Amino acid sequence: MNILGIESSCDETAAAVVRDGRVLSDVVASQVEVHRPYGGVVPELASRQHMQYILPVIRTALDRAGVTLDEIDGIAATSGPGLVGALLVGLQTAKTLAVARNLPFVGVNHLRGHLLAARIEGDDLPRPAFPYMALLASGGHTGIYLVEADDRITCLGSTRDDAAGEAFDKVAKLVGLGYPGGPIIDRLARTAGEEQSFPQALRRRDSYEFSFSGVKTAVAQHVARLGGRPDESQISAIARGFQRAVVEILVRKLTLAARARQIERIVLAGGVAANAGLRQHAAAVAKERNLELFAPPIEHCTDNASMIAYAGYLSLQKGERSGADLSPRANWPILSSSSSG
Repeated sequence: MNILGIESSCDETAAAVVRDGRVLSDVVASQVEVHRPYGGVVPELASRQHMQYILPVIRTALDRAGVTLDEIDGIAATSGPGLVGALLVGLQTAKTLAVARNLPFVGVNHLRGHLLAARIEGDDLPRPAFPYMALLASGGHTGIYLVEADDRITCLGSTRDDAAGEAFDKVAKLVGLGYPGGPIIDRLARTAGEEQSFPQALRRRDSYEFSFSGVKTAVAQHVARLGGRPDESQISAIARGFQRAVVEILVRKLTLAARARQIERIVLAGGVAANAGLRQHAAAVAKERNLELFAPPIEHCTDNASMIAYAGYLSLQKGERSGADLSPRANWPILSSSSSG
């Protein structure tokens, strides 16, 4: 079964082809340079870029997979959560292709795609068996999820304010590092030198919720005390301390949830899972606590269409279908379970 997957939830236009759960192609057109001057994603610009990129990206994905539209057996597209205008471009393209080709179509929850990315076949990495505890951390979402099956996912706790990736970008902007902030802070945090200490919110054991507004405010106050213009060494010290504060609380909540539910496997998911500091700390804590750690390849952490095609493949296999009236959802939390649209 060849599945064409389409992803356009934010600022990445992506298409992929998955055959029986294995990735044949995965193409992403990034919009980073478009949004960089604004220090963040501008929804209107994102939608326009998706309209420009969507068809060429799909053609490239088909070409790289060595298949034609005639050989596609089903189509999956992200239908939420995300920016409505951006989602609309990918979703309408997918529905149009499905109707024109008389193909089954399914809308996919973007969060579910991330949470299943570690199970995509074809990578030279071990795949986690069910059940597993997952940390989903990205620019728009941060939470702890119990994944018992591909269609049985429970959110145990999420962020009360900023998502982890959003906090990285905002702190980078505060100290003048540019956009996107996550990779820049990660690089600086792994250099040697002094480290500025910052607080960690909601450390209590009985909560799997997160809050990053406090640490962001603490960074802003520290920058103000430095006169608003920290030098290079001070910026590096801020990066080290901020990354430690975020990474440690993310891993702490994940491992506490795994221990409480007696789950032996933990998974990192979402764009922040590409952070080297997070991966290293998670690996160290997992080893200390006899947990198996799984993390997708970097290209499957950031927004991509292979995870959407894979999740769609699982849904279509079960006979799930979405109607032509499916609309994009700005908010689509996984409260107890979630599969297709």
